[in-house]
Amino acid sequence: MRPRSARGWVVAIAVVFAVLQLAGVTGRDTPDTKNYLSYALALGGAGQREAATRTIDYTCASKASLARRGQAVDVVRFHRASPTRRVVEECRRDHWRAVSARLAAGRTAGHTVPFMPPRFMRIFEVRPGYPALLMPFVAVLGVTWGLWACSVAVTVAGSVLVFLLLRTLRASPGAALTGQVLFLVLPCGTTAMRPMTEGLLLAVTLAALWGCALLVEGRARAGIALTGGCLAVLFTVKHAQALFLGGCLAAACALLLVRARRWDGPLVTLGAVAGCAALGTVLLARLLHYPSEAESLQDLLTGHFALPDRARPWPEFLHLETAFWIEWLRRQVSEPLLLAAVLAAARGVLRRRREFAPFLLAAAFTGVLNQAGHPDINIWGERLIVVLWLLPVVGLPLLLDPAVRAEGRTVTGTVPGPARRDTGVTR
Repeated sequence: MRPRSARGWVVAIAVVFAVLQLAGVTGRDTPDTKNYLSYALALGGAGQREAATRTIDYTCASKASLARRGQAVDVVRFHRASPTRRVVEECRRDHWRAVSARLAAGRTAGHTVPFMPPRFMRIFEVRPGYPALLMPFVAVLGVTWGLWACSVAVTVAGSVLVFLLLRTLRASPGAALTGQVLFLVLPCGTTAMRPMTEGLLLAVTLAALWGCALLVEGRARAGIALTGGCLAVLFTVKHAQALFLGGCLAAACALLLVRARRWDGPLVTLGAVAGCAALGTVLLARLLHYPSEAESLQDLLTGHFALPDRARPWPEFLHLETAFWIEWLRRQVSEPLLLAAVLAAARGVLRRRREFAPFLLAAAFTGVLNQAGHPDINIWGERLIVVLWLLPVVGLPLLLDPAVRAEGRTVTGTVPGPARRDTGVTR
């Protein structure tokens, strides 16, 4: 039976996606996952040793799962004994060697288990947003299923926000559902399913964009409140993203005001809120002694503080920045999916919703800024630039919307009538 409404299709797509994710309950974690997981366990009341035990057990079981699956399809080693026990034992031994030494040295402060040097762990200590969201999932479902369920919930929420955003911009139900699917199948969905901050960051950024769309459609009060609230939430998730998004949205408001050549009260208010959020992020981060950009730079150039600090980091950083973007562009040109999608999406939003385009382009640009701050070509899946994919997710459905309307593909499943030859609009 087909869903009878757009809402039914939204739910159906979400359910199908969740069921498909059962194919990978484990094996999605990254090196950052254990830091966020131990933070969530600490928020739930676990002590350092208990949090370390549960986190290491999950990490090693996941690593063993990947090793077992990899061996099963290895044309040379598929017939050998399962590597599960060996991988788990080696993983636990390596992790406990480092953690035990740091705990014995008195490294028991903070919420995260000391898997790495204190300066590196400080980066995660100032990101309580995702661990706070993860905590109830882990408390109710346990570590493995809690991480999986939280990732599914965040990813589905992001896809639903795409649908709501497109419908607010008066896209057809078919186009809005296309946007929902694109979010799930493009790198946005893949990255959001990883148990780290990026999934929540994408969802909150989309919610902020939804607020901008509400303002464009005349619901200024609700839109400004939503966008302002999202910028506040982003500070707890990843304060650098709150800075980038606030600054870029303020610039978008300024651009729209200059183009309109008139005073627009709601737009001025939104720009002021976004600008104050960016400035407030900088001031509050300084007040709370969050890691500075200089500390982030040393983390990048010293391999997470495994090497001595660089005496002249900025020239090295600029050299690395240049080399990174040259290599990044070379790879993108050889596999131009992202570039093609971005150009087509920009055309779509500029043609269909020009008044909203600066907000979407501004939000997408924060992905470029985030990547520019971490020019490391070896970071998995280009996850740092993943926000740039929000441009195709929203822009491509807007580009295709006229064709969707012309074909009469409604979510009720009705067969469209014959089209008028002179206008191309279905009866």
